[in-house]
Amino acid sequence: MTTRAALPEGIEAAYQQVQARNPGEEEFHQAVKEVLESLGPVLVKYPEFAHQKIIQRVCEPERQVIFRVPWQDDRCEIQINRGFRVQFNSVLGPYKGGLRFHPSVSLGIIKFLGFEQIFKNALTGMPIGGAKGGSDFDPKGKSEHEIMRFCQSFMTELYRHLGEYTDVPAGDIGVGGREIGYLFGQYKRLTSRYESGVLTGKGIGWGGALVRKEATGYGAVYFVREMLKVRGDSLAGKTCLVSGSGNVAIYTIEKLAELGAKVIACSDSNGFIIDEKGIDLDLVKQLKEVERRRIADYAGYRKHARYIAGGNIWDTPCQVAMPSATQNEINGHDAATLVRNGCIAVGEGANMPTTPEGVRVFLDAGIAYGPGKAANAGGVATSALEMQQNASRDAWSFEFTERKLDEIMTGIHTTTYETAEEFGARGNYVVGANIAGFIKVAKAMLALGLI
Repeated sequence: MTTRAALPEGIEAAYQQVQARNPGEEEFHQAVKEVLESLGPVLVKYPEFAHQKIIQRVCEPERQVIFRVPWQDDRCEIQINRGFRVQFNSVLGPYKGGLRFHPSVSLGIIKFLGFEQIFKNALTGMPIGGAKGGSDFDPKGKSEHEIMRFCQSFMTELYRHLGEYTDVPAGDIGVGGREIGYLFGQYKRLTSRYESGVLTGKGIGWGGALVRKEATGYGAVYFVREMLKVRGDSLAGKTCLVSGSGNVAIYTIEKLAELGAKVIACSDSNGFIIDEKGIDLDLVKQLKEVERRRIADYAGYRKHARYIAGGNIWDTPCQVAMPSATQNEINGHDAATLVRNGCIAVGEGANMPTTPEGVRVFLDAGIAYGPGKAANAGGVATSALEMQQNASRDAWSFEFTERKLDEIMTGIHTTTYETAEEFGARGNYVVGANIAGFIKVAKAMLALGLI
């Protein structure tokens, strides 16, 4: 458990209630506390938020669904997994948030992700609420038929809780275009409706949107670009690290290269690769998106590259760090190492990838630090753009959609920067993102009555 900073009395009571009601869910506690730490000045300016117990209400999910997912593997043996959907807050629109298939998935993980999603979605300016879901199913090592059977069983229960005006899931770790296809196919089969807007991240040929797979990575880079811009700097010529080698990492690397930066390292759960000449993105895409192999195999094709099994990518000197893998991957020691080695900017492509100790190191050092709920909002923003296209039976060009994404991310940066300045924390994007997202949700909750 992490050491907690003191909270104002009323906020402390709300946090203790969250702990008592959700025992053992450390990631959820961490996400809640990270937001609540910023809200003292908000309750001074808006005392009605305290009187109407907005904090207590927003910390309690509107609905939590847990269900059994039975499926049969290729040996005809029955397997049983657990499925989740936490519909956290729908005050701004239908629930929106991804599905994660990974062995680490638990109710606490899904609640932390769903809670973050509320404020991330609010920051986009799009009419979408916050939710998250998934299963402890591990797609790694499974055949295509096993993944299809699992997805069909998962959707057989989940479908009754979904709808384009109710809840619209997307992908996350372990859930890409293949899984979305199987999930959508089963939804269509069960409902007898071609309801394109019920899932996002679909294939381009059947209701998907251009730029969706690139959006989280591209958006995170746009946010870092804006953070550096207000400091009179740019990404051009910067040496970068990108953790992970999945969808977010791949398109973070792609956009960094387009803006003149050089990415020299990326990773997976077994280790990381260093390529001082710059990561060969085409090779990474072939290994990870097509052949579904480990990043260690990269060194077999690029003989000058080094693979460090079980190593820590954050020990490598860089100017820009983009954590794009999973939660709590940068601790206080890692953050101190990055700062000491010359890192000037961090943009979080993953959700809550930095521990509270690591965040304090970054903030104390005064580097440009973009928290996930702001920096990685491009994915869900483009999902909302996909929903728009589905609703109007339209399809936009890549260039038009990317321009919209750029505008949204630039707007998120402006909002978080100006909000932080308004509340006396100039340059602190954690404070800016938390307060801006919370105020938007809180005002809507007041307007809609006791909900």
